[in-house]
Amino acid sequence: MPTRSKFSRRSALKLGVASAALPLVHIRTGHAAGKVSIAFWDHWVPDANEVMKKQCEAFGKAHQVDVQADFITSVGSKNILTIAAEAQAKVGHDVQQFPGWEAPNAIESLEPMDDVMAGLTKQYGEVQTASEYLFKNDGHWIAVPCSAGNQMKGPCGRISILKEAAGLDVVKMYPASADPSAEAEHWTYEAMLKAAEACHKAGFPFAIGVGTTADSVDTAGAMFAAYGAEVVNAKGDITVKTDKVRQVLEYAQRLVKFLPIDAVSYDDASNNRALISGKSALIWNPPSAWAVARRDAPKVAEDCWTFPAPKGPAGRFMPMGAFSWGVWKFAKNKTAAKDLITFLSQRENVEARCNASLGYDVPPFTSMSDFKVWDEVGPPKGTVYHYPVRKSHNEKTHIALAPAPPSIAVQIYNRGTLSTMFAKLQSGQSIPQVMDWAQDEIEGFTR
Repeated sequence: MPTRSKFSRRSALKLGVASAALPLVHIRTGHAAGKVSIAFWDHWVPDANEVMKKQCEAFGKAHQVDVQADFITSVGSKNILTIAAEAQAKVGHDVQQFPGWEAPNAIESLEPMDDVMAGLTKQYGEVQTASEYLFKNDGHWIAVPCSAGNQMKGPCGRISILKEAAGLDVVKMYPASADPSAEAEHWTYEAMLKAAEACHKAGFPFAIGVGTTADSVDTAGAMFAAYGAEVVNAKGDITVKTDKVRQVLEYAQRLVKFLPIDAVSYDDASNNRALISGKSALIWNPPSAWAVARRDAPKVAEDCWTFPAPKGPAGRFMPMGAFSWGVWKFAKNKTAAKDLITFLSQRENVEARCNASLGYDVPPFTSMSDFKVWDEVGPPKGTVYHYPVRKSHNEKTHIALAPAPPSIAVQIYNRGTLSTMFAKLQSGQSIPQVMDWAQDEIEGFTR
């Protein structure tokens, strides 16, 4: 069974004090039949939280339930710390929103969700493979895949800078509301390396982080996958010292020379700030940076284009930040909690949130991939058309560390081992030194 992250009682108490200061919405009804509390990830896109608040209010009024909704930031990993504290203390929200590996990590404390998923899959069909991989264990659903925060983390580039500095016409490669052109086949990791060097020389480096937070780890994970490299295989065997891992590290050794010198200190907001400020030619990110630029730096937003991941020896792999909603076994109102999740998962609610997030939130149910927002939102119109994974892209969604067993993968993910390997290369360590370090690091997770 997956192991929980270690979390001291002192840390839990500190977190309890910090959590008390977090923004919340308390939705009261005149004759509440009960109370239910839910912790959401605090959305990067302006206005996205407001729609979620209104939907919770609508549920409360319809079901005569008193709903408490908290929005907890991922800056400083506060959402993950909150999850760990509640799991240890066995008290907190009825529903938690889990990023990535955190649901498998908390499996022992989660209520089975087969009943909820049976109804939703009957309505809407199957979910994305990556979501099923994370949130289904031994044939049983441990959490419900959700659209809120569910994201693809592919390249978003400045159209003019990429064209002028690197000769890369991303709009021609990936035209609005159309399949990729023939030129898109040449979008490879070698092509990205050449573009990174050119933009670095022009003073607009690619703001790709090699820190330990999710954006850095997910980007590194996609690069590993593109080279067919795994540090732990599906059986749980450590596979760091292999030719394929060496190949991806050889590539990274060349790439990191052209990244910002502070890339090692990046958190999940650093790359956003680099793009919005006009200092970077390309980041790997959902459309949140573009959406904020649309409000605060419209000239930058008008020059942004989101497109698929480059192709490596093993193919194209789009890093996915998968989210889910889970109900704690110690929840005080499990019935209302499951009803609330079901309500929020209805197509009309999913689409409303997708529209509010300007297409950021990708539905986990593949039948909902026909929303019009990706065609229509701008400026420029079509800027996020290629953000969702489409059949014509010939790419696969990828969860960093897959296919490693979740009990091992979550530890490697939370430690940021993959991106730290890149950071060590940037600091001047040799590939053998980095491989030796990673071997020792991962052995500690598998003992």
